[in-house]
Amino acid sequence: MLLPLLLGASMSPLLTSATPVNPLSPRQSSSTDPKPFDPSAVNIPPMLRFECSQLVIDRIDPLVNPGVIPSPHLHQIVGGNSFNATLSHDLVTHSSCTSCVFSEDFSNYWTAVLYFRARNGTYRRVPQGVSEGLKGHGGITVYYILPYDGVTEVTAFRPGFRMLVGDATLRQPAEKAKRDPKVCHRCMPKTGDWSNLNCDKPDTEELPSKFCEGGIRSVITFPTCWDGVNLDSADHKSHVAYPVEGNIMTAGGGKCPDSHPVRIPQVMYEVIWNTTIFNDKDLWPEDGSQPFVWSTGDEHGFSQHGDYVFGWKGDALQRAMTQSAKCFGDVCDGVLERQTDEQAMACTKQRVVDEDVDEWLTQLPGNY
Repeated sequence: MLLPLLLGASMSPLLTSATPVNPLSPRQSSSTDPKPFDPSAVNIPPMLRFECSQLVIDRIDPLVNPGVIPSPHLHQIVGGNSFNATLSHDLVTHSSCTSCVFSEDFSNYWTAVLYFRARNGTYRRVPQGVSEGLKGHGGITVYYILPYDGVTEVTAFRPGFRMLVGDATLRQPAEKAKRDPKVCHRCMPKTGDWSNLNCDKPDTEELPSKFCEGGIRSVITFPTCWDGVNLDSADHKSHVAYPVEGNIMTAGGGKCPDSHPVRIPQVMYEVIWNTTIFNDKDLWPEDGSQPFVWSTGDEHGFSQHGDYVFGWKGDALQRAMTQSAKCFGDVCDGVLERQTDEQAMACTKQRVVDEDVDEWLTQLPGNY
C-alpha cells in the first residue's frame, strides 16, 4: 500500500559487476522531509500508523526461545530498549527510551531479517527503508487499526500480553487449517501502491520472483479477537483469533468466535526491504530464480513471522483507540505524547550476541 523511501548500501568487492551504491550513515534517516500522510487519498479508517526505528538486530527471541542465547535465527527488533532474551519484566518501567515515535509505547515488535544470496553463495543483509510519509531509520511501520465502521469499540491489550503470527519453520505452504492468512509479500512499484488490499492479489506468501522497482514489502497482520482471559498461550497464538465471518472492514469488524469474544485493535507490521540495490541480472542466479532468503534459512518466503509484546504506558493505547477521531497516522494531538523522529532514531541498544550480521557472510547467522 505504501511507497518505500529507500536506503542505500555499499556493494561487496566480491560482486565486481555491480555498480557501488553509497550507504547512508548508520543512524541517518531515509526521509529528510517526508510528505504528510493524506488519508483522503484512499478510503481508510482512523488508525495509528507510525515508525519504530531500528532498536537492534540480534539473535534472541524471548517468545519462542526464552532465555536462549543465541536463538536459532536473527531478528530485527524495534520499541523499548529493555528488550532482552526473556521479557519477563515490565517493559514500561525498565525501558529508558523507545525507538517508536510515540514516547509512551515501550512495546517490542520484531520480525525475521531478509538477506541477499550472491552467485558465489555469500550473503548480505538487505537494508530496510521507511514507509511513505514517515521518517526513521529502518525498523518497522506499526499500525493499530480500528474497525472500518467507525463505531465499533475495541479493548486495548493488558500488560504482559503477547502474540505471534507466522511460523519460522515453514518451508512450504502450511496446511489450510494451520495457515496464518495475513503474512505476505508485495513487489512494490516505484510510486507506491494504494489500490490493493493487504495480503490480497497481487501479494503472495512466497518472495517475489522478479526485480521490484520499489523493493519488497512484507506485511504481518495480527488477529482481532481475544479470549479475554489469557495474556499468552503455549503457542503464543491460541488466545487470539481472526474473525470467523467478515473482517475489520465489514460491519462490527467481523464476527469473533464465541471462544474469543473480546475485540482488540488490529496490529499490523509493514517492513520495506530495499532490494533495489540488487536489481542487476548479473547478480541474480543464472537460472533466473530469486536470490533472497529469510534469516530462518527459508529461500521461498513462507517462514516470515512477527512477534508482539505489549508495553504501552498506563492507558495510553486505550485512550488513542477511544479518542480515535483525534488520532491518525503518527499524530495524536492531546491524546498521546510524541517524541521527535530524531529522538526515536537515537534509541538503540547493544547487540547481545557478538557476531557479524552486516558484512558479506559465508553462512547466515545460526549456521543456515
